[in-house]
Amino acid sequence: MEGAEGAFCCSSFWLAECLAYRGRLDEPRKIFLRVLGTGNDLGIYFEEFTPQTWKMLVNFPQGLTHLSLIASTIAIEKAGG
Repeated sequence: MEGAEGAFCCSSFWLAECLAYRGRLDEPRKIFLRVLGTGNDLGIYFEEFTPQTWKMLVNFPQGLTHLSLIASTIAIEKAGG
């Protein structure tokens, strides 16, 4: 998207979750691993990040992001990934 908004980490994990439940394993794995890499050295996530620079933005720590990470992990695992 154009503008100053960052990527909403929750939505990215939700996308991976939805794709996994649709049986599309390659895409959700790639998305999941990319977003997983945005956490800090303790595995704690922000609300948003900039895909161009990987700079973390706004709320920290973000509980909703952590919940969506768990849900997408379960979906990918159930789908065979």
